[in-house]
Amino acid sequence: MIVHLDTSALVGALAGSRPEFGRLAGLLADGHRLTLSTVALYEWVRGPRSAAELDVQNGLMPPEQVCPFGVDEAALAARLYQSLRRPRSRDLDLAIAACAMVQQATLWTLNRKDFDDIAGLRLL
Repeated sequence: MIVHLDTSALVGALAGSRPEFGRLAGLLADGHRLTLSTVALYEWVRGPRSAAELDVQNGLMPPEQVCPFGVDEAALAARLYQSLRRPRSRDLDLAIAACAMVQQATLWTLNRKDFDDIAGLRLL
């Protein structure tokens, strides 16, 4: 299974006291492929992040494994935006969801309420 990480999952697994690191390690041990979008990477890198946190992220998900927010993702994100009752201020979440959906991945987020109303999105 491909597991697409939301920024909240990155923060939970790789920043501070890393309370979600065990879950991340379990996903890797179970053979799941981890990925993230350029949108989530932007949110993650803008920080604040330490050099050590960025090194761990780059080791687990090197740049070549980062999914770009391209034409297909943009079109899907726009359709998602138009389909929701309250899409304002959710642009980045919708872009992250679209990236996961185009990749046919399951999204791991610690903020399920931000994504629960997106039809067709699989959440971990």
